[in-house]
Amino acid sequence: MRGAGRSILEGVRPEEIQILLNPRGVIRHFVRLALAKTGANSGSFVLLNPSTGFLDIEASVGLRKGAGRTKLRADEGVTGWVVTTGKPMRISDVRREWRYVAIDPRIRSELAVPVEVGSTVIGVLNVDSHRVGHFTRAHEQELVRLAEKAAQWLAMGWEIEGFRHKARQLGSLVEMAQTLVSHSSLDPLVDGVVRNAASLMGGARSFLFLLAEDKERLDLRAAFGEAVDLPRDFAIPVDESVFSVVVKKGKPLAVLDLEEEPYVHCPELRLGGGGLRSVLTVPLSFVEPVGVLCVCMAQRHRFAKSEIELLQTLADLATVAIQKARLIQQIMKIEEGLRQSERLSSLGLLATEVAHEIRNPLTVIQMLFYTLADRLPKDPGIQKDVGVIGAKLRQMNRITEQVLTLGRSAQPLVESISVEQMLEEILLLVRHKLSAQGIQVEKRIPTSVPPLRGDRGQIEQALLNLILNAAEAMSKGGTLGLEASVVERDEIAYLSLEVRDSGPGMSQKEMEGLFIPFLTRKAQGTGIGMAIVRKIMEDHRGKVEVDSALGQGSRLSLLFPLAQP
Repeated sequence: MRGAGRSILEGVRPEEIQILLNPRGVIRHFVRLALAKTGANSGSFVLLNPSTGFLDIEASVGLRKGAGRTKLRADEGVTGWVVTTGKPMRISDVRREWRYVAIDPRIRSELAVPVEVGSTVIGVLNVDSHRVGHFTRAHEQELVRLAEKAAQWLAMGWEIEGFRHKARQLGSLVEMAQTLVSHSSLDPLVDGVVRNAASLMGGARSFLFLLAEDKERLDLRAAFGEAVDLPRDFAIPVDESVFSVVVKKGKPLAVLDLEEEPYVHCPELRLGGGGLRSVLTVPLSFVEPVGVLCVCMAQRHRFAKSEIELLQTLADLATVAIQKARLIQQIMKIEEGLRQSERLSSLGLLATEVAHEIRNPLTVIQMLFYTLADRLPKDPGIQKDVGVIGAKLRQMNRITEQVLTLGRSAQPLVESISVEQMLEEILLLVRHKLSAQGIQVEKRIPTSVPPLRGDRGQIEQALLNLILNAAEAMSKGGTLGLEASVVERDEIAYLSLEVRDSGPGMSQKEMEGLFIPFLTRKAQGTGIGMAIVRKIMEDHRGKVEVDSALGQGSRLSLLFPLAQP
């Protein structure tokens, strides 16, 4: 063992040791040394690529430009013969050797010796001369000795590289574990996963897809690497993807060469641009499929079993982290829901107290109103206003009674309602406010619109809330649009009552908080108006649609199902 150590260091200067610990440095060093020892004009170091089966010129000195890019099969040329037989070959005149493949027209003689690690030929050390018969037997013996030393240094360099690679892998796994602990939100977590996956495997790019709730789509959640420029909403149908094998069978998929395997036509394997050759995809699975983790290589690469197992380990860690982040998000939503429930409970207690205080004076107002109404002139216009006021007083009384019986949540009193008549009465109530603000009304109620079945008082309350909100959004004037139509959503027919305004619109954040009780952007607002609207629609088995953008106004639609259960 000590003798082997002295042998490999024999003739090596201390400053050369650092160079010789790197395989690339070994190759370049021994090509230059071979030229110096043999007096050759040019030389090269060729390694057999086990993945492609070709002989790759790893380093060359003195050859014509472009000669270094020549690729030969393992059984082709003088170099191929040396690799196949494991024997040196000395040629006095290459013009008379049929196996010689010309890469530089100046070459006249050549000497090639095998480079062996253990009992396996891994490459060839080759020198050339521009003179016929330049190389002697002594040159051949010297080149064989250099090839043996080169093989020893290469084996050591590759072993050191293997240790370094294992260290990088361990570092990535440690960093991944730290990511699991430090991140509770999904986006920074998945960004860390793809970054570590690329580092761990030495990949050019990496991607992480999560399975959508309907299990029919893979949504891109994170991407890392060269030339990656993909939108976050990029998605792939599972059944149309080669990833479906990974998702459905829960097994890794390795693609050796995208260019040479014609059965692979899926665009997701060329994400972020071209330049990818090999791809390894492993499943993210926790009891059931969660998604896939994909690493892409710029060069053709045959993934070893240990590499597949390593990426799968990383994917398993990532899956636990993703499920943890999702669980935390669910807990936060539940906590927020509980807080809202507490606030609503407090509101219910407060509303009950207020209703008690309002009910008695409201009863007095109703009695006095009907007494005064009997004394008013029988003018049709006045009587119409009297009818509207009476209806609203009755509605107020009903609301008060509903608040007092808040815990029992009375069902809507269903009746047939003329949409046009109902909107006319609501506009009658707000006509002075709209006129004072300079708001124009555009109403569109086609004759084909069927009657609406529901609780008139509740629906009027919901529409009035929307109209008053729209008016507040147009304090300096604008256009209020009211439209009724029959629409279809998910193959279900709805009667849509739409309220539009030409105000400043809402941001995405404002729309997300629109129905949250007590959350308001109005100085004097209570934050419960839209919550009441949504509750009314839920009681009618309908829903509210919101469409708005900053600078483009807002459109809110109340959708009532036409097919009542």
